[in-house]
Amino acid sequence: MPVCPQRLPGTAFLKEIRMNSIMRRVVLALCLAIALSGCVTQGTYEKKENEAKALSGSLQNLQQQYDSLVAENGVLKSRLEKLQATADGLAKDKEKLAADKKDLEQVLTAKSDTLSKNNAELRQRINDLESENGRLQADIAALQKAKEEAVQKTSKTYEDLLDKMKQEISQGQVTISELKGKLTVNMVDAILFDSGKAEVKPEGLQVLQKVIDILKDVKDKTIRIEGHTDNVQIVGALTKKYPTNWELSAARAINVTRFLQQQGIDPANLVAVAYGEYKPVAGNDTDEGKAKNRRIEIILVPKE
Repeated sequence: MPVCPQRLPGTAFLKEIRMNSIMRRVVLALCLAIALSGCVTQGTYEKKENEAKALSGSLQNLQQQYDSLVAENGVLKSRLEKLQATADGLAKDKEKLAADKKDLEQVLTAKSDTLSKNNAELRQRINDLESENGRLQADIAALQKAKEEAVQKTSKTYEDLLDKMKQEISQGQVTISELKGKLTVNMVDAILFDSGKAEVKPEGLQVLQKVIDILKDVKDKTIRIEGHTDNVQIVGALTKKYPTNWELSAARAINVTRFLQQQGIDPANLVAVAYGEYKPVAGNDTDEGKAKNRRIEIILVPKE
C-alpha cells in the first residue's frame, strides 16, 4: 500500500534530532530521496526509519564525543593557561637569575681584583719584613759580638784587678766580684778613711791608685762610686759637718770620685752615689757586720 510523504512520521523525526550540520545533511538527503520516489512501500519506510534511528544514535554518540572533547578542551586550555603562567614566571625568574648572576660576577670580579691587590701588598710586606729581619739578625749578631767582647774585656779587667790587688784581697780589705758583665770592687772604709772622716788617707790613695791603673783604660763603662755606712748615728761635734750618715757616705763617695778624675779618668764616665745606712750587706747587730757595711764600692756598669 503506497504511503504519501505527508503522512510519513519524518516530520516528527526531524523535530527529535538536533539541528547541526551533519543532521541537516542527513535529513535533507532523506527528504530528497522521498520526494524523488514519490510514494514508498511499508518495508522501505521501515528500512529508512531504522537507518534514521541508527543515524540518530550515531549522531548522539558523536554529540557526546563532541561534548566530552569540548570539556577536555576546556581542561586543557585551563592547564595550558596555568602552564603558560608558570612559564612566564619561570621566564621572569630566569631573567632575574641572569641579572643576579651578572651582579654576582661583577662583585666576584671586584673582590678578585681587591684580593689580588691585597696579595701583592702582602707579598711586598713579607719581602720588607724579611729584609728587616735580615737587618735585625745582623744587628743582633753585631750586638751579641759586642756583648761578648765587652764581657771578655770586663773579665780581663776583673782578672787584672785580682792580680793587682792580691795583697788587699788576701787581707780582707778588698773583694772583687763579677756578675753578668757587672764588676764590683768592694773596699772596707778602714782602708780608705779614718773613723768619722771623709778624706781619703794616704794608704787609701795607694790602694785607689791600683784600681785607677786598671780602670783608666776602660772607656765603654760607667764607673759608679757608692758610699755606704753602718746604722750608727753620728753624734757630737761631727754632726755639724755630717748631720746624718747620708752626708758622710756622700762626702766619701765624692772624694773618691774626685781622686779618680784627678788621675785621668774621664769625669763623664764617673758617678757618685750615697746610700747611707740603707743598703747593708750584713747585719748591723755585730761589729763584724757593721765593718762590712761601712764600705766604698766601685762598680763598672754598661753605659745607658
